[in-house]
Amino acid sequence: MNYNSSFLSRRAFLRNLTAGAALTVLPAHVLGRAAPPPSGKLHIACIGAAGRGGTNLQGVRSENIVALCDVDQNRAGEASRKFPRAQLFTDFRRMFDKIHRSLDAVVVSTPDHTHAVAVMAALHLGKHVYCEKPLAHNLFEARQITLAARKYRVATQLGNQGHSYDHIRLFCEWIWDGAIGPVREVHAACSSAYVPRSYRTRPPDTPPVPDTLDWDLWLGPAPYRPYHPTYHPGIWRRWVPFGTGVIGDWTCHVIDPVFWALDLGSPVSVLAHAREYDDPAVRAETYPPGSIIEYRFPARGKRPPVKVTWYDGACKLPRPTDLESDRQVPGIGAIVIGDQGKIMYGSHGASGCRLFPEEKMKAYKRPPQSIPRSKGHYRDWINACKGGPAAGSNFDYGGPLAEVALLGCLALRFNGQKLNWDGPSLRVTNLPSANEFIHPPYRKGWYL
Repeated sequence: MNYNSSFLSRRAFLRNLTAGAALTVLPAHVLGRAAPPPSGKLHIACIGAAGRGGTNLQGVRSENIVALCDVDQNRAGEASRKFPRAQLFTDFRRMFDKIHRSLDAVVVSTPDHTHAVAVMAALHLGKHVYCEKPLAHNLFEARQITLAARKYRVATQLGNQGHSYDHIRLFCEWIWDGAIGPVREVHAACSSAYVPRSYRTRPPDTPPVPDTLDWDLWLGPAPYRPYHPTYHPGIWRRWVPFGTGVIGDWTCHVIDPVFWALDLGSPVSVLAHAREYDDPAVRAETYPPGSIIEYRFPARGKRPPVKVTWYDGACKLPRPTDLESDRQVPGIGAIVIGDQGKIMYGSHGASGCRLFPEEKMKAYKRPPQSIPRSKGHYRDWINACKGGPAAGSNFDYGGPLAEVALLGCLALRFNGQKLNWDGPSLRVTNLPSANEFIHPPYRKGWYL
């Protein structure tokens, strides 16, 4: 698509205007940000109105939903009925062209491969942004989003709702209290497997595109391919050009507690072992039925080096020998191993975190609360948009967390080959061919 709207011209203008002016903040009226409405409610546009978009809409329904944007009119129908006063758009670029001055904030709930183009468009216009995890589809996009959010100093939040739960705060407080001593090893898992039922490479048939779907817009910056219902709706997570597999979908939930508590930062290496994943044609199209991905994080401050091992699909979380027989290993969760004990937690913000064996839990004297509790994932972001404290999973935190997930996706492309990672420079140092996937080219007419 070659779409030369005034919006794209304005974006180029903004880039030229701010070139070489790192961390310079332009006034809201220059960026087109609307003044807060008299009601005190934000004017929000939601890009992606079904699936996670529908859930996110409900999360921000306390505010004024002034616009809905979805490439599939059929999928947008329910949201449009719930918010009949919201203007309905198909192309977010046209939406920004028409109503950007009346917007305060944007919620992005599209498939992974179109997160970055929508988020960056909103950031360049000075809008506050909430974006579904894993924030982006590749490492370059995630880094650029993080830098742009920092530059424009808008309120942001990654859609890893567990970050706002109480249990993740409990976990951090226990780790910082020394409940299990220095941590050197983490085993994290999600038992889901995002593998197409019928195809491991592209489907051979090309059925007609539904009348309600703008397929070209759905593809966005991804290379063109014919429509097929195995991609849309909802099955795109299984496909490499569109989704980020289990590792992308769940890292921002499951690894979030240890990422926060241990201040992991960027790993120095990653190595993937995936089942039934030796064929390069398969690796270019779909995700494996099971994988084990090993991350090595360097020592940081007083914290020792940490090895984080990820398991998904058919590769299950190993059962510790000292776990009581009546307790189950979580299908989604982690086991954290310290020099003086172990903690096991479930999905979404370390729900149900416990020391084990049970006598360790009973003997542990819990520390006083040291981390403020959240008012809710959406509420924290809304309050930040209105001038309150930064949301807990703002892009300064959520961007680096997303990079961990996306580095796992990169490792899967080079199944069985260790990648030495230079996080600050965003490059693989020992396998130059891997670097072409850090910033793959966009389809003509699309850019950040």
